[in-house]
Amino acid sequence: MDLEQFGALRTAEGSAALDAAGRVAGGDPLVAAAALRSAGVPAGLAAAALTQAELRRRATGKFGPAAAGMFFTRPGLEQATRRVVADRRARRLRAAGVSTLADLGCGLGADALAAARTGIRVYAVETDPLTAALAEANAQAAGLADLVTVECGDATAFDVSRVEAVFCDPARRRAGTGRRIFDPNSYSPPWDFVTGLAERVPRTVVKVAPGIDHALIPPGAEAEWVSVDGDLVEAALWCGELAEVPRRATVLTADRAGRASGESVHQLAGSGTSEAPVGAVRRFVYDPDPAVVRAHLISELAADLDATLADPSIAYLYADAAQRTPYARCLEVTDVLPFSLKRLRALLRERRVGRVEILKRGSALEPERLRRDLRLAGDQPASLVLTRVATAPTVLVCRPAV
Repeated sequence: MDLEQFGALRTAEGSAALDAAGRVAGGDPLVAAAALRSAGVPAGLAAAALTQAELRRRATGKFGPAAAGMFFTRPGLEQATRRVVADRRARRLRAAGVSTLADLGCGLGADALAAARTGIRVYAVETDPLTAALAEANAQAAGLADLVTVECGDATAFDVSRVEAVFCDPARRRAGTGRRIFDPNSYSPPWDFVTGLAERVPRTVVKVAPGIDHALIPPGAEAEWVSVDGDLVEAALWCGELAEVPRRATVLTADRAGRASGESVHQLAGSGTSEAPVGAVRRFVYDPDPAVVRAHLISELAADLDATLADPSIAYLYADAAQRTPYARCLEVTDVLPFSLKRLRALLRERRVGRVEILKRGSALEPERLRRDLRLAGDQPASLVLTRVATAPTVLVCRPAV
């Protein structure tokens, strides 16, 4: 989509086309396009409307019902912050006393809208003209245009002295190709500008990739990893006055509207530098949430569960008792085998196992290939954990615990 096509969608005819597209989207695209053309919608407008209808349908998982009135691009939707994460971040900023915020690299406006919903006045900057226009339209659709000002321009040129806090989400994909950028110095804005914000603005938050190297975390910053419904979705650096702990893992569960209730937000914090004790495989194995793993908080979780590692480099925890925890899934270990396809196949055949869930850490085995090689034929389920124990390839046969 370009600015001309977007402008056409903003007309009365475009609005009608969007309504019609929303009714037929989700099925055969050729049938949907034919339906719009038969209704008199010009081909170009029909294509743009159907694209938006499909993107809105996909966006529901991130934005809830609000997605039905928003505008998207494919790359913008992929990179946009989920509403449950953006809302929680905005509430934390508001609780810290922030009333004015610069959103540098605002994208489609997910974080700007979340901040505005808490009453924060937002100045959003986006370098791409189409994306900036969509962000402005999304603010209008949300009824927040009086609190969100969108400017198309260079984020590095914004006068940050105008605001109390800054949120920056540097672009980590190349324009035009969508390819990931792994060198922080090639981000837009570049990493040295991003980290320099914390020296200029006492309250700065930077959204970063979950796989960020811990060595890149600025001294004194709080690094937070966030998972939603078990999926690791982002990391953020809370700098200056906003830093509370060295490392934090936040585990969220979203409802159908893309929100999180107070009961579905869990946080584990610590230094991120301590090491968990190592011991033997025990009756129960815990598979930690990816946010806990990436935050290097395995030691803190081990202390809560009275658990140990079986290999110092593998983030599976073992304990004698099963406990419910939002930070890990617990399985009961029924068998521990040095990995051997022949022995494993014989054991599963003996147990009449026909369905397996395969988890792995520290194993080079491909789960789907192993599943085929096992030639399962029974009617019982089992969970297989492919791992290492004291550096030796090992498979744990498990069943649900709590």
